[in-house]
Amino acid sequence: MKTPSIYKWTLKYGLMSAMAAIVCCVAPAVLFMLGLMGGVVAISFADFFYQADGSLGTGAIVLRVVAIGIGAYGIYRYKTTQDQCSIDPKRKRLNTIIVGALIIIVGVLLFIGLEKFSAWYFDAYIVPQQQIELSK
Repeated sequence: MKTPSIYKWTLKYGLMSAMAAIVCCVAPAVLFMLGLMGGVVAISFADFFYQADGSLGTGAIVLRVVAIGIGAYGIYRYKTTQDQCSIDPKRKRLNTIIVGALIIIVGVLLFIGLEKFSAWYFDAYIVPQQQIELSK
């Protein structure tokens, strides 16, 4: 059996973690871009995950916990997958540490990037559309 690729594993689980954590903001932005959702609905969808003062609500915290779980599962699966291969224990431990660190770094960086993009997109496009829809 071949050793799993550290890079593919990192991208796969890092991306899944970031998307799970930020789905509250990216999903309405994408649906708005595709014309499947109006400004009022997109804002109300995103507001479901946050409190009135803009701080994290229960939904956003649950999404972030799910994202951490996905990242941890990715590290666990990498460890069990590479344990089936015939490489020495020191290398296995080093590979697991590298994969863990990379999943965390990729996940956090993608999360921050998607968060910044969705905040910009909401301010630039969705909020003005919401104002137009509410003024009718």
